This record gives sequence, C-alpha cells and structure tokens, in this order.
Amino acid sequence: MDLHFGDSKPTDEERAAVDALLGPPESSWEGAARDEMRAADLRWARGGRAARDRRDLLLPGLHAINDRVGWISDGALDYLCRRLTVPPAEAYGVATFYALFSVRPRPATVLHVCTDLACAAAGAPELCAGIEERLGPGSGVSVQRGPCLGLCERAPAALAIRAGDPVRTAVSAPATVAEAVLAASAPDSAPEEPPAALAVPQAGQDGLMLLHRVGVVDPASLDDYRAHGGYTALRRAFALGPAGVIREVTDSGLVGRGGAAFPTGRKWQATASQPDHPHYLVCNADESEPGTFKDRVLMEGDPYALVEAMTIAGYATGAHQGYLYLRGEYPRALHRLEHAIGQARARGLLGDDVLGQGYAFDIEIRRGAGAYICGEETALFNSIEGYRGEPRSKPPFPVEKGLFGKPTVENNVETLVNVLPILTMGAPAYAAIGTGRSTGPKLYCVSGTVERPGVYELPFGATLGELLALAGVRDGLRAVLLGGAAGGFVRADELDIPLTFEGTREAGTTLGSGVVMAFDDTVPLPRLLLRIAEFFRDESCGQCVPCRVGTVRQEEALHRIAERTGAAAAGDIALLREVGRAMRDASICGLGQTAWNAVESAIDRLGAYE
Repeated sequence: MDLHFGDSKPTDEERAAVDALLGPPESSWEGAARDEMRAADLRWARGGRAARDRRDLLLPGLHAINDRVGWISDGALDYLCRRLTVPPAEAYGVATFYALFSVRPRPATVLHVCTDLACAAAGAPELCAGIEERLGPGSGVSVQRGPCLGLCERAPAALAIRAGDPVRTAVSAPATVAEAVLAASAPDSAPEEPPAALAVPQAGQDGLMLLHRVGVVDPASLDDYRAHGGYTALRRAFALGPAGVIREVTDSGLVGRGGAAFPTGRKWQATASQPDHPHYLVCNADESEPGTFKDRVLMEGDPYALVEAMTIAGYATGAHQGYLYLRGEYPRALHRLEHAIGQARARGLLGDDVLGQGYAFDIEIRRGAGAYICGEETALFNSIEGYRGEPRSKPPFPVEKGLFGKPTVENNVETLVNVLPILTMGAPAYAAIGTGRSTGPKLYCVSGTVERPGVYELPFGATLGELLALAGVRDGLRAVLLGGAAGGFVRADELDIPLTFEGTREAGTTLGSGVVMAFDDTVPLPRLLLRIAEFFRDESCGQCVPCRVGTVRQEEALHRIAERTGAAAAGDIALLREVGRAMRDASICGLGQTAWNAVESAIDRLGAYE
C-alpha cells in the first residue's frame, strides 16, 4: 500500500483527541515525537497489518476530532490516518460523506435546524430566518438547515452541538427563535429536554407491550427495570437454548419493523446455521426516515430493554459481539445507552459470563454521523468498518457475509424489543395479536397536523382512521403520508385502510417503518413534494447512476412545475414518471428504488399539479 501524507501537522488538541481514542503512538511513523533513536522509524511503516485491522476505528476517530475541535483539518486527518495506516484520500472520502462532519474551518458551535416535512409544516422556514437574523455573521455559531432530527412530535426542532472536551449538546423542541439561540450560545444553560414519556400519549395505559415501561420506570435504574419484568425474557432464553429461542421467534410470526418486513426467525436461523465464525449482531438504531422517532423514544425511555433484547439475539444466533449503530443526532439516547450498557456490564448481564450461564456477549456503540443511506444494512456495515456508507451488491447476503465479511444478523430497535414479549408470553399468545399475516403490536410515529403527536402502540389490523382518532386529527385534513419520504400519500377519504403490511399493500401504499404524517389544507403540497425530492437528492450516496442522476432530475422537474398545473406541467410530469421508473427498476438499494414513491402517489391519488 502506497500512502501519501501531506505536510500538515495536527494541533495539540487534535492530537490529544486521537490519542484519547487510540492510545499514544509507539513510533515516529505513527506520529510520535522524533528523536535520534526514532529517526529511522520514518523509513518504513511498522505494524501496518495490526493498524489496518483497526480501520473500523476511523469513524470513531473522526468523531473524536470533530467533537473536540468542531471540524477536521488536513493535519488532524493525516495524523489519524498515520495511526490507522489508512490512505488519507480514502479517509477524506469518508469524512466528507457525513453531514455532521466538516473538513472546512467552522465555528465550534453548530446549530442544526430541521427543515424536513413535520418541521416545515410547523414553521421551520420562519424559524430558520429568525435564527439567522438574530445570530448574524459574527456570532460564532454556524446555522445549518438540515434533514429530520427525529423530534417530529415536538416540531419544529433544533440541535446545538458545541465542540470541546467534553462536547456539549442542547436540544430545542418545539423551538422558538429565542430558545434555539439560547441552546446555541449557552448549551449548558438550555432547558432540559422533556422526559421521553411525553412522546407517548398512551404512557401508563394498560395493555401496552412495547411501551409499557416508558414513563413508568426510571430509565437510568437497572433495579427499577428488573422490578418491572426486566431480564425475565433473557432467563427464559437460556432455559430454551438458542434453537428454542429461534423457534419461538419463528412461530410468533415476527417480521422486521424497519419496512422490509422480512421474517425475523428466518434471518436468525440463517445466521446461526453458518459454519463461518465469528458471528455478529448489529442493531440498526440509525432511524433517519423523515417522520420516524419511535426507536429514539424506546432508547431514551426504556434503554435496558434494548440491551436485554440484543443479548437474546446474540445468544440465539451464536454472536458474542454486538454493535449498536446509533444516529449521531440522538445525544440523549447515546447517554442513556452508554449508562445502561455500563450498568449491565458491571452487574454481570454483559461480559464474559452473562448471568453465570457461560455465554459471553458484549455491546459496543458506534455513532453515525448524518447519512440516511446508512439505514440500509450493508451501507451500515461499510460505515462501521471505516468506509463510505455505500450499499453492497447482494448476494452474498449479510447472513453469509456481513460485517467484517462474517455472518451477521441485523435488526432495528423495534424488531429486537418485540422479542421480549414473545419470550415472556410465548409465541402462540403473541401470534394471536394482530392478524394472521401481520402479528403482534406495531409502533406508529404520528406527527403533522394532529392534536397529540407522538408514538402510538396498536395491534396490527387497526385502521388508519382509528389511529388518527387517538392522535386527534384536525379539521381540514387533506392527506396522510404513510411510511415517510419513501412511502406514499393517501387521501382523507381513505382512512379505513387497515394498518397491516398486506392491507396497505392492497391499498396501493406502504406501511414502511410506521410513519404517519397528517397534513391539512394549510400545508402547500407542492412544497412538501419538493422537500422530499431535495431530501433524496441530498441523501443519495451517488454510487449508482439511476439514483445519482435520477434524484437530481426529479428535483429539477419539481422545481419547474412548482408554480404550474394542468397542461403546462404535463411534460415534466411525464418526465417524472420516466425517471421514477428508471430509479425503481435499476437502483442498487431501497433509497433510489423508493425515491419516486411519494411524488407518484401525490400525483395519482391527490391530483397534485392538476
């Protein structure tokens, strides 16, 4: 490997940030101070193979620099690359892939203001204009308009990040100009976020299965979690054995809750049966779909449930190491999970001998850095491994060659947490909930023009109208977006659609990850469609031509017809259909394949641009 390093040097702060993660350098090649004894070190690389085996620390290293300084300089990048024996050109490609990083100088404080669908409907454009006017050019704060922050129930939302040791964050939601400016200028003085239970209008009600502890237990207390049924499922898992756990999950009918709806038991069985070792477990907590925030609420309100569920999944599939890939925009979830994992490890619920059963399992958190595409499982693997988060071609499938080329099972937070009631109540009882083909409870993220936005738990089979009645739909409802930006619109007279995978499919739409966004007639539909197109253009990884070019062409056409209707827009609508078909048929992953869905449904079902 030919490594070309520049002449830029890291500052003391940048060096300290990297060394805190990797330990002090051992040679001049790695960046240690030069002296006569070490002068010869620079003639050749030493320990290159061992350093390259740590390439997966590239993303944590970039986070360490960005957290400490606020941006990633050439000198800092070169120093990190020396420590890991990574070509700087490749590391630059990784650093520039993520929205939360910057390779150009910027202030230590960055205020991210969401301009996505729910926040746009709640006045985000006016909020951004007010913040930018109040702060002005010399404020020492960089204001960045960006995609969904996962705070849709409290729209509009802003997230302030101030670099330093330690990095400080503050969330303002629902944000006003004054509160957002306070969060950016004095994050330590900003008001504390409301408890996660406020995002669950049903909190404390009887009959909840996935949300029954949110608002009831102290999310920081392991003892409180265990007093409310915690670790009962793991004990039953050890009594059943790995094969018995997989059989229970299979018999329950549980399917993935991230949108693909693949049978979870089949995925676990396929991974467990692979002769190649080690096996890995990956929890996908990078929910970046606009309008999605259910996983955030689970992690903030019931973090030990996810730790227990990951342990069960690891045990069933023969994995001894789990990775929790967490959205970089979720600072409170990060703190809650770090605490929960530390407490579980200290109490023998993680580590070399879980519950004295001779099974070793541990969890490591890996932070994302603002890339919607990393919600795709193979892009997520590449991100963890220290590469650009671009999807891989399949086959081979992750159950055969996933993370680090080894058999890997990947599930999102909601899917994993469903395993706990399956084991405590038994597969037959769980399968009796919902419908024959969509079993169990489902979480829905309801936002937009409703009285009580938040996360709702209902059994599969409830109708869209029943869900919106719980949320308090307002008069003048015009449309409902199901499945988020990658989903589809339905009309206000279609609220009898059953919320099941098969029911939404028969209705010509999708359930997706459970996003339900209501819009009344005060929300300009063409602006929403244009924002969706902007989102996909910005989030496309650019790897394949249909998506890279198609998302740009889609946005261009929507810009042209934003103020036109009828015959004047007919040519561009025809172009949109052609581009949409090409993206759906030829894109390498779900991002490009679904980028046209919402626009198509708005044209065909809602009569947009007529």
